Amino acid sequence: MQQTQALRHMKANIVLYGALFANLGIAAAKFFAAAISGSSSMLTEGVHSLVDSGNQLLLLYGQSRAKRPPDAFHPFGYGRELYFWAFVVAILIFAIGAGVSFYEGWRHVADPEPLRDPTINYIVLGIAVLLEGTSWTIAVREFNAGRAGVGWWQAVRRSKDPAGFIVLFEDSAAMLGLFIAGAGVWASHATGDPRIDGYASMAIGAILAAVAILLAREAKGLLIGESADAELVHMIWSCLEKRAEITAVNHVRTIHTAPDAVFVAVSADFDDRIAMGAAETLIETIESELKAADSRITSIYIRPEKQIDAVAYPKPERRAQGG
Repeated sequence: MQQTQALRHMKANIVLYGALFANLGIAAAKFFAAAISGSSSMLTEGVHSLVDSGNQLLLLYGQSRAKRPPDAFHPFGYGRELYFWAFVVAILIFAIGAGVSFYEGWRHVADPEPLRDPTINYIVLGIAVLLEGTSWTIAVREFNAGRAGVGWWQAVRRSKDPAGFIVLFEDSAAMLGLFIAGAGVWASHATGDPRIDGYASMAIGAILAAVAILLAREAKGLLIGESADAELVHMIWSCLEKRAEITAVNHVRTIHTAPDAVFVAVSADFDDRIAMGAAETLIETIESELKAADSRITSIYIRPEKQIDAVAYPKPERRAQGG
């Protein structure tokens, strides 16, 4: 049974709020540790957590704006505004997160600071791993629940809700960054070379840049407009084909206007013997059936069109599960 839209939004908010509160606490602790120890990688990690906190606020803002009802200027609603803010988040991760990390790393490599007692760094990193790990576990559990048996990367590519995979990517990068920061602090003191801490900061920046590029790519596709998954298109096509009054389905085109909203445009060849009134009743019946079959379908446009005059597209195959 499909989850209701309200339940999906509630779970998405739990993931975002969990990540937000964890990152705010972690950022404060990291900045405190960086001020005491002078660690470049700890300062970078503090900026990283602060940027992540701002990102979660932007996604929550985007979710709130996306819930506004349709109006005369936006007849299909504001759902895709969430995709805009997801793209902004990707830019911020690249410009601020990765940029500051590279700068701080380069500055500490060019002008190394004297080593100080690293104890506070290890304490803060341990606490951060616990908090960030909790947030990461929640994000993984919720994302895993919606994968429907497909592989992780395929699930990211097919996902129409950027909030879920953005938090997952951010938390994964944060966990990796914590271990790099810890390794950098340890190696600096083990070798007596403070530049290693700067190199660790630059490595964290490289990770953030890679994550930002991946997120920007996914957010761009959603912002431009992506079709619904093949299973939904296949279901719509089959529902039309079983109607004796329809002699051919020319094409079924879909586009997501929000994570849980799909606009459907259909071109079909109707039996010429059907009267206008009967055709109108048939179209209304089909629309009701499709909306009842999948709650994501919010708007449907069915155009009667001769098969010979239409631009035809083949019926999509169902995607195999697993992988």
